Amino acid sequence: MVVDKKTKKVICTAFANGKRHDFRLFKESKTRMHPAIKAVTDTGYQGIQRIHNKSELPKKRSKKNPLTKEDKNKNQKLASERVVNENVIGMLKRFKIISDKYRNRRKKFRLRFNLIAALYNWEI
Repeated sequence: MVVDKKTKKVICTAFANGKRHDFRLFKESKTRMHPAIKAVTDTGYQGIQRIHNKSELPKKRSKKNPLTKEDKNKNQKLASERVVNENVIGMLKRFKIISDKYRNRRKKFRLRFNLIAALYNWEI
């Protein structure tokens, strides 16, 4: 899901059947962003820098390479920017379509979710 930071509106959605990695879904959806737009993502989008140069994601730690204070501060700053997106996801979860198991026809999921996103955008 792509969310505009200023207006807090849902711009774009992408769906897949079953378990699909976030970055793989992003590549398969062929969603392209203007090169001037800054994309702030979570660690599930490792490798997005090759597709979109102006993207930022938090640095991951490992056993051998723990994070420095500078890295932790940068990760916290990125998380504070991403909180807008997480709040929008939380608002959409109130409709229970993505928080519970979807038990209806799979073909209707896209339409219903996009209608809910449109209702959310209209409410704002």
